[in-house]
Amino acid sequence: MATQYKAPVEDYVFLLHDALGEETAAMSGRLDRDDTQQILEQSARFFEERWAPLDAAGDAQGCRFSQGEVTTPEGYKAAYDAMRQGGWNSVSAPAEYGGGGLPGLLGQAVREFAASSCGALSLYSDLTAAAHDTIIRAGEDWMRRWIVPRMVAGDWTGTMCLTEPHCGTDLRLMKSRAIPQQDGSWRVTGTKIFITGGDHDLAQNIIHLVLAKVPDENGRVSDDLSSVSLFLVSRRVLDPQSGVTGPLNGVTAAGIEHKMGLKGSATCTMVFEDSVAYRLGESRNLTGGQRKSSAGMSGMLDMMNFARLGTGLQALSTANRAYGHAANYARERLAGRAAKKQDRTGGASDPIIVHPDVRRLLLRQASFLEGGRALGLYVRMLLDDQETVSGIPRSWVGNLLTPVVKAFFSDRAFEGANDAMQVMGGHGYIRENGVEQLVRDCRIFQLYEGANGVQALDLAMRKLQGEQGSALTALLELVQAETERASSFETLRAHAQNIRHAWLQVEAAAAWLRKPERDPYDIGGASYDFLTMVGVLSVAFMWIRQSRVALEHLRDRGDRPFLQRKLVLANYWMSHELSVVQMLSRRIESGSTYLMELPSAQF
Repeated sequence: MATQYKAPVEDYVFLLHDALGEETAAMSGRLDRDDTQQILEQSARFFEERWAPLDAAGDAQGCRFSQGEVTTPEGYKAAYDAMRQGGWNSVSAPAEYGGGGLPGLLGQAVREFAASSCGALSLYSDLTAAAHDTIIRAGEDWMRRWIVPRMVAGDWTGTMCLTEPHCGTDLRLMKSRAIPQQDGSWRVTGTKIFITGGDHDLAQNIIHLVLAKVPDENGRVSDDLSSVSLFLVSRRVLDPQSGVTGPLNGVTAAGIEHKMGLKGSATCTMVFEDSVAYRLGESRNLTGGQRKSSAGMSGMLDMMNFARLGTGLQALSTANRAYGHAANYARERLAGRAAKKQDRTGGASDPIIVHPDVRRLLLRQASFLEGGRALGLYVRMLLDDQETVSGIPRSWVGNLLTPVVKAFFSDRAFEGANDAMQVMGGHGYIRENGVEQLVRDCRIFQLYEGANGVQALDLAMRKLQGEQGSALTALLELVQAETERASSFETLRAHAQNIRHAWLQVEAAAAWLRKPERDPYDIGGASYDFLTMVGVLSVAFMWIRQSRVALEHLRDRGDRPFLQRKLVLANYWMSHELSVVQMLSRRIESGSTYLMELPSAQF
């Protein structure tokens, strides 16, 4: 009963060349619609045929750990090599380092295909892309010469080493240390946990980007972020003059985690013992105009932003495959009779897709997936945009929405995977039909790169305050401009009006959060609801844009089922999801009033 993965090629072509075509045209370079279609079809075919069959098998087998080395599931190595040979891991990496040099937005589509087809396997190359992007911007020339091309080729992979056994988000508590050497290198000692791809058998070498504390001139290490820096540590000793690798560099995998999901992705405990390291400098690309709290951390902050967007995309990709299972099941499973006689088949029972509650579950998934896919592309485009809106860099808007993509997407994706299981009933709960695995796989994305409550605090306490708080105003102006354009179609005027009401509520909630005199707990108590409000409104923004473009095409080109489907999904989001904003706005105003009353001992 499990369904075969089918990549959303038509949707990406529509988004890149129609719905978001005005903004993405400058970023599409030499690619026209036919080029995009051809590249995405080739990529889709590869991942559908080569990677998708490994997803369930990799989950069943998982990674194995023995004598300090990790072995990935059977078939992973061959599939990874096939991806490298096809260039799908580096389709949008810079050509000067051996990449395909194609637009980053096209690369985002390919990453979704990879993540949906075999999410655990895709993580190895996803983090490698984030790592080599960081090295390009924050590394030295010899790193760009010797290391980056090997990572782009996939011969070497990369990791992000942040979490320690006693600390995660609060980096002030880190114990890993970096000691300077006379030759300009450093020596790093410490233990990191939950390191995705920390060890495996897919590549010749692994480049770890490690956070560690640097002592001051008196040899003391302070408990603040000023002592934290980002270091490059190669698994094997690396000669900066020649790029030649030698023996192991004091980097050891001490074990792997036995996890709920993503079992084909090795999550390792990594031990660094006097490992030769090289300090990375200030990032040359301040993502979204973000101001760094520590020059030594700027590369890691940029890599984390990349990873947060990637986590949101991974979550959406996993939920998309679950939706494919559920939709296929609903069309085939017979149970009950349609309420309307004209919708009944000639058999004793009808497909369950005729029942309104089944459709509610399916439409809830589909409207998020296709609205979220558009928003993910839009945010990626904004981060690379050099233009302004009302004097505010559009990249600031992308930076504002980065925690929203991570948290809102991962929350809704997990809910969507559960909705897919609900559609399939008991057949979804058992392993043979595929959805049970996807529910388990999807759960981690709410935790990756900082739990979603932390993302909400980042939005409310950092992104919303100070100079860059004007990014919210810029976002709302973009939304307003789109609703005015969409109002030229009579059928979209009610949607446009509902969006206007929603953004007024978001503005009021933001003003409430910015009040200088309030209970210190209020922002923490209201931030999650505020992030959800922004997420719902932002997806509505994407839906009214897709609706307007779909109506323009239907007017000029005639009926197409694909475009009619877009209008139905938009109607669902506007009627069933956007109304949540009003409820959340009322809840925000209660702040922390009822959250902090109960004494700790009574929990």
